[in-house]
Amino acid sequence: MATPDPGVFISNGQMYQELRSLSNGLTRVETKLDSIGQGMTELSRDVADHESRLRALEAMPKGSDIEPRVTTLERAKWPLPSVAAVVAVGSMGLTLWQAAGR
Repeated sequence: MATPDPGVFISNGQMYQELRSLSNGLTRVETKLDSIGQGMTELSRDVADHESRLRALEAMPKGSDIEPRVTTLERAKWPLPSVAAVVAVGSMGLTLWQAAGR
């Protein structure tokens, strides 16, 4: 007759070490989840703040003081590309003039 398999023996010390390891891992996971939860709370506050600001901007009447300022800024924007084009054409002309003179 064959002898039965004795199986695996786990001592009390090994079991205790495994439980301590699992407990430490669980503590780390709980800590990370707490920090994620806190970040989500801060994020939801920020989103609510931005949402309220957007709603306030959308509710402003069309004739508010912001519209003339935006129009002024849009008008002041056009000279920059024009000045850049004039400088580029001038430098190209100067380069060709110098190349032709040599």
